[in-house]
Amino acid sequence: MRVSAVVVAGGRGVRFGGPKQFLPFRGSTVAAHAVAAARSVADTVVLVVPADYDGDDQGADIVVRGGDTRSASVRAGLATVGDSDYVLVHDAARPLATAQLFARVLDALVAGADAAIPALAITDTIKRVSDGDVVGTVDRENLVTVQTPQGFRLEALLAAHASGDDATDDAALVEANGGRVVTVAGEYANMKITEPGDVRRLRGGGAQMRIGHGYDLHRVSDDPTRALMLGLVHIDGPGLVGHSDADVATHALCDALLGAAGLGDLGRHFPDTDPAFAGVASSVLLADVVDKMRHLGFRVASADVTIVAERPKLAPYMGAMEAALRAVVGAPVSVKATTNEGLDAVGRGEALAAHAVVLIEENL
Repeated sequence: MRVSAVVVAGGRGVRFGGPKQFLPFRGSTVAAHAVAAARSVADTVVLVVPADYDGDDQGADIVVRGGDTRSASVRAGLATVGDSDYVLVHDAARPLATAQLFARVLDALVAGADAAIPALAITDTIKRVSDGDVVGTVDRENLVTVQTPQGFRLEALLAAHASGDDATDDAALVEANGGRVVTVAGEYANMKITEPGDVRRLRGGGAQMRIGHGYDLHRVSDDPTRALMLGLVHIDGPGLVGHSDADVATHALCDALLGAAGLGDLGRHFPDTDPAFAGVASSVLLADVVDKMRHLGFRVASADVTIVAERPKLAPYMGAMEAALRAVVGAPVSVKATTNEGLDAVGRGEALAAHAVVLIEENL
C-alpha cells in the first residue's frame, strides 16, 4: 500500500493580509507542522506553494507551484504523486491536525470508501437569513462541518478532478462524481487559520515577540559629489562609499529587522553585485524589508539606532531622522549618535558605522 499526501499551501492569504501558511509557529512554520502531520501516514508529501514562493521545502519531499484556485492547486499536486494507492489532501493552514486523525482517515479508505473526511457535529442552532432577517431555522441533526485531511482512493480523486471543476473541498467533487464519501471523527483543535486572531487562539496566548540586531559600516568617500545620507536624511558632510546610497543607519536598521524575522541579512536580499540596486535609495530598501516582515505576520514595535561618527555633528538632524524612519517602519524609532574617541577607522574619520536594535511582534 502506497500513500501520498498533498499539503495545499498555494493561497495568497487575501483575507488574512499575507501568506498565513508560512507564519512562524512553534519553532517552525504553520505549513511545516501540516507537512509533519501528513508525514505520519504518507510515503511522499507534496507541498503546493504560491507561484511566487521563494522559501524552502518546509519538510516536504516535492514542492510544486499551485494554480489560481484551490482545486487547480490540488491538481498540480496530484500530478506528482505517481502510482499511489491513496492520497490525503490537507490544508497547510491547519497545523494542529494529529497523526491519529490522519490514521483514522486512512483506515476508512482501506476499509473500502472512495473518500473519507473528518467531520464535527454542529452544536449551535442554524438559522437561514435573507438581508439580515431570519427566514427559517435549519434542522441540524444531519448536518456536520468538515475538515482536512481528506483521504481518497487515488483513482477516485483523479476521476473527480478530470472535469476541471472547482470546489471548496475535494470530497465535493468525488461526491458529485458518484463516489462513496464517509466521515470519521474530526478534532475540535484542528482549526483552520483564516483571520489574524486565529493565530493567537492557536498559540493559546499573546503575540510572539522577537529581538533583532543590525550593524553596518561604510568608508568615507573622496568623491566630493557623493551625498551623505543617514537615517533617510541628507546630511551636510562627505558621502560614504557604497553600492546603494550607503546609508549606514538605515542599513543597520534593515539588518536588525531581517534578523528578527529570520530572513537573513541585507546582502541576501539586495546583493551589491546586482546592478538593479546601484545607487538605490535606502528608503526603498527599508520599505521592502518592512513589507517582507509584514508578510510573515510581524510588525515593528520599536527600534533604536546608534550612529558612530567623529564628524559631522549629528544632533541637528536627529529629529528629522527619527521622523523619516518612523514614517517607513510605522513604529517609534530613536536615533542616537556617539564617537569612537579617535580610535580605529571610525575614530580617525575614515568611516561611519551604525548599530540598530529592534523589537518586532506578531501582527495579530
